[in-house]
Amino acid sequence: MPRLAVRARPSGSRAFVFKGTLHYKDIRVTIGSTDTWTIEAARDEARRYQRWIDEGKDPRDELKAAVDARTAEEASRVAAVEEAAREAEQRSRPAIEAWGHYLEARRAKWSASHLRDHERLAQPGGDPITRGKKTTEDGTTQPGLLRPLLMRPLVEIDAALVQSWLKDQTAKRPTQAALAFRLLRAFLNWAAEDERYQAIASPQAHATKKVREELPKRTAKDDCLQREQLRPWFEKVRAIKNPVIAAYLQGALLTGARREELAALRWEDVDFQWNTLRIRDKVEGERVIPLTPYVAQLLRDLKRRNDTPPAEWRILHGKRIKNDLEGWAPGPWVFASPRAEVGYLQEPRIQHQAACREAGIDGLTIHGLRRSFGSLAEWVEVPTGVVAQIMGHKPSATAEKHYRRRPLDLLRKWHTAIEVWILEEAGIEVGGAVEAPALVAVGVGK
Repeated sequence: MPRLAVRARPSGSRAFVFKGTLHYKDIRVTIGSTDTWTIEAARDEARRYQRWIDEGKDPRDELKAAVDARTAEEASRVAAVEEAAREAEQRSRPAIEAWGHYLEARRAKWSASHLRDHERLAQPGGDPITRGKKTTEDGTTQPGLLRPLLMRPLVEIDAALVQSWLKDQTAKRPTQAALAFRLLRAFLNWAAEDERYQAIASPQAHATKKVREELPKRTAKDDCLQREQLRPWFEKVRAIKNPVIAAYLQGALLTGARREELAALRWEDVDFQWNTLRIRDKVEGERVIPLTPYVAQLLRDLKRRNDTPPAEWRILHGKRIKNDLEGWAPGPWVFASPRAEVGYLQEPRIQHQAACREAGIDGLTIHGLRRSFGSLAEWVEVPTGVVAQIMGHKPSATAEKHYRRRPLDLLRKWHTAIEVWILEEAGIEVGGAVEAPALVAVGVGK
């Protein structure tokens, strides 16, 4: 066959070689060894090279392009296999990994208490119980409600699994189950929008009718102190031996602040000179409210305790130990709690429930004290907008949103009136308290 030859080298190796002419230049292309190529196959390959030359193509470029294409195809196949392996691995990973990424992504937008709810409901458990009565056989904490779900792969968290989990938890702890479900719902919605998990997350896992039917019925709480309950409530609360808890509970009633807002109060937020409190507000970021006389008295007592250094010596396990007075400094928290990890009061509920039982008051929660402030204020005929501004509620009407900017002095006038009335009903005398403003009859002109 023309243009097909066998090249023999001194070493003894032989190979089929194609020789052609393209653009008046000689081209040589090695086809392959005579040990692996038959003469018929070599002739077919030489004909293919000649056809390329007839079409004006260089066989060497065509062969290189074919090799590159095979290489790319192999690389694509390997990448597809690796991607499938990674996807399979990701699909098998527990959802707790995505939960950690979710917490990191949202941490800056949440309050400290909201973040603690997420961490508590996903905790593994098994830690020694150090507070309250031990209710488990081994004396360790139980896993969080969301832990069983989060230990499953994210792809497995579907409507059937959520329904089964919710049905089981609602029968045991309906309130916590409802909270856990709300956190789970927000997590699944986030995962469905995150590029790392949107392929395996099921945003409809919480949206089916069967799942919603398992949710505990939400009923509005109405626990609130009545006028005639103020005296016994104050008597029992003021008798609490822990002065921090006693002051906190009274402050919660007399300021109408949310539980965590008041507990996380710092001394830098208290201004005794201008009688103001700066509250970290979950709605507006922060708000400034008046520091009324009785609450100021409670806080001054705590301030004096906070600023008093400990004794030089203390007794610990029968041994006399010297305190480190050089390293001592006043604490930053108004309602400080040395045993709490965060440094301020975390669980005043136990003492409050005990005081309520002694006073014969049933079902009054810490948040019920906030509700009591708003309800009892109506006895003094305080404008609704004033109460809302003190409590940190969003304005509920156009006039409140755009046309009411009450100065602090006006809030102080009404806030002090509320405090005076509550303390009078409780039978508590406070020296220097401002009297409630008298009601003025307004005539209507003809």
